[in-house]
Amino acid sequence: MNRREIVKMQRKVQSLQKALAEVGPLMRGSVVVIGTKNKQPYFSLNKDKKTRLIYLGKDRVEKAQEYSQNYKRLLAIVEEMTVLNMELLKLDAAL
Repeated sequence: MNRREIVKMQRKVQSLQKALAEVGPLMRGSVVVIGTKNKQPYFSLNKDKKTRLIYLGKDRVEKAQEYSQNYKRLLAIVEEMTVLNMELLKLDAAL
């Protein structure tokens, strides 16, 4: 791998670090609708092998969905950074 590709990977890692700072509020979990006749929105989180539910009502559904999406975005950024940093680490050891 040439120097130009290494620098490109390093710049990509830096841009991903900036993206991490811009993720915003987040929560692990998802919005679920519970009920057959009277469907109600809840935020669901599995913690310590227990499912925890928070009633959202109509007013908080969008915010909870946004927080959940931010968490997924965070995970995607971390995964991409991991792949790049592993490659850079391998190249560092080869030099």
